[in-house]
Amino acid sequence: MTTTMTTATTGTTTMKGTTTSRADLRADPRPPLRRLSTLTVRTRIVVAVAVLTLLALVLAGAAAYLVEFRRIEGDVRDQVAQEMREFETLQGEGIDPQTGEPFATADRLLDLFLSRNQPDDNERLLVVNTNGSRAYVGRSAGAPFGDPAFEQALGDLEESGGSQVIETVDGDSQLVAVRPVSDPSGSGAFVVTWNLTDERATLRSLILTYAAVAAISWLAITLVAWLTAGRLLRPVRDLSDATRAIADSADLSQRIGVEGRDDLSELSRTFNAMLERLEQAFASQRDLLDDAGHELRTPLTVLRGHLELVDVADPAEVSATRALLLDEIDRMSLLVEDLLVLAKARRPDFVVPAPVVVADLIDDLVEKSRALGPRRWVRADAPEPSVVASIDPQRVTQAILQLAENAVRHTSDGDEIAIGAAIDGPQLTLWVRDSGRGVAPQDRERLFDRFQRGAAEAGDGFGLGLAIATAIARAHDGYLALDPDDPDRPGATFRLVLPSRPVTRGEP
Repeated sequence: MTTTMTTATTGTTTMKGTTTSRADLRADPRPPLRRLSTLTVRTRIVVAVAVLTLLALVLAGAAAYLVEFRRIEGDVRDQVAQEMREFETLQGEGIDPQTGEPFATADRLLDLFLSRNQPDDNERLLVVNTNGSRAYVGRSAGAPFGDPAFEQALGDLEESGGSQVIETVDGDSQLVAVRPVSDPSGSGAFVVTWNLTDERATLRSLILTYAAVAAISWLAITLVAWLTAGRLLRPVRDLSDATRAIADSADLSQRIGVEGRDDLSELSRTFNAMLERLEQAFASQRDLLDDAGHELRTPLTVLRGHLELVDVADPAEVSATRALLLDEIDRMSLLVEDLLVLAKARRPDFVVPAPVVVADLIDDLVEKSRALGPRRWVRADAPEPSVVASIDPQRVTQAILQLAENAVRHTSDGDEIAIGAAIDGPQLTLWVRDSGRGVAPQDRERLFDRFQRGAAEAGDGFGLGLAIATAIARAHDGYLALDPDDPDRPGATFRLVLPSRPVTRGEP
C-alpha cells in the first residue's frame, strides 16, 4: 500500500518515504523554442533536417496510402457493379437454353448465372433461391452464410437491393451487394461479396516496405546531415577555438585556415583580416609606448636635472634655465607629435584620398619647402596640368616635406634640392633629389627605421622623418625607396611610389 501526503506549508510531496520538491516535479518552464536555442547550431540544423525529412516521408506515405486505399475500393465497387449489370442483362434479355424462352423461374435464372461465371480471387457469387436454399461459387474457401453481420446486411438489402460494407467475425471487411429477384412462386436474391481486407493486403505490404525503406532513408539523411553540418560549421568552430585561444593567451598572431569560397570561408577571411588589424593596432600601441618611454626619458631627465640644480636666487641663471627648458619642451612636443602620427598610420582613416592635380601639388610643395632652408629649390619634371591622381594631399605633402627637411640637413646653403613627379600608367611617383653628401652604404638599410639616423647626420632630429614618410606611403598601398648611388650625380634621391591609384586626365 502506498501512502501519499502533501504538506501545503512546506510545498513538498512525500511518496514511499521520499521527499521531492515541487519545483523538481514541474517541467522546464521555458518555451520549446527557447529550450531549443540552447542546443548547438549543428544539433539544431540536424534536428530541423530530421524533423522536416520525417514529416515529408510520413506525409508522402500517408498520401500514397489514402490514394491507393480509395483506388482499391473504387475498383472493387466497379467490379461489383459490372457483375450486377451482367446479371440485370441476363435477367432482362436472356433466354433459357433449355426452353428457348425467357426464364420461367427466378431459381432457373440464378442457377444459370451462377454456373456461367467465375469470380475473381477475393470475390464470391452467391444466390438465395425462392425456397430459401443458398449456393455460392468463389476461389476463397467458405461462404459468409451464418455470419451475423452478413445475415443482417442480407436482411436489410433483400427487398430493396444495394450494397454495404460489413465487418465479419473473422475481422475481414467485406463489400456485400444484393440484387433481389422474384417470380410468382417467391423471391430470391443474387449476392456478390468482395473481401476488401484481402484486397488491401498488397497495399499493406507495400506500405510496410515503404516504411522500412523510409526509415533507412531517414537515418541515412540524418547521418549525412550531421556530417555535412559538421563540415560546413567547421570554420565556425575554428573561429570559436581561435577566439578562445586568443582570449586565454592574448596572442593575436593566430590565424584560421581558410578553404573554399563560400560564405563561411569569407567569414574566416574577414576574421583573419580583423585579427591582422588588431595585431597591427596593438603593435602600433606597443611601439608607441616603447618609443615614448625610450625617447621621452632623456628630455624628462634633462628637465628634472636643471630644475633641481637651478639657483632660484640668481635671476640670470633662472632666465637661462627657463630658455633651456622651453627649448626642450618644444623638442618633446615635436617628438610626441611625430609619435602620434606613426601611431595613427595604421588606422583605416589615416589617409583620405581625393582627386588632386599633380602639377599644382608639385608647385605647392616647392613653395612650402623654401621655408625649410636657404637652398636652391628646383621644380623638376611634373606631369601636364590635366593629370589628376587620387591621393591624400595633406599626407603626401607631409611626407614630401619630411624628405625635403631631411635633404636640407644633408646639404649646405646654395645646394640644389629638386622636387618632381612622374606618371607611369596607374602609378604616381613623387621624388626629392638633393646634391649633398649622399647616404653611407652602411646606413641604407636601417635608415627607414624609427629613431635611426645616418652616421654623418647632424642636427636635432629624432630619426622619425623617413619612418613617417614610409608610413604614409604604406597607407597609400605604396612604398618609399632610395635610389642607388650614381657616381655621375652626387647626393641622394628618395622616391615616394604610390601604385594602384587611379590616375586620370581631367579636372578634379
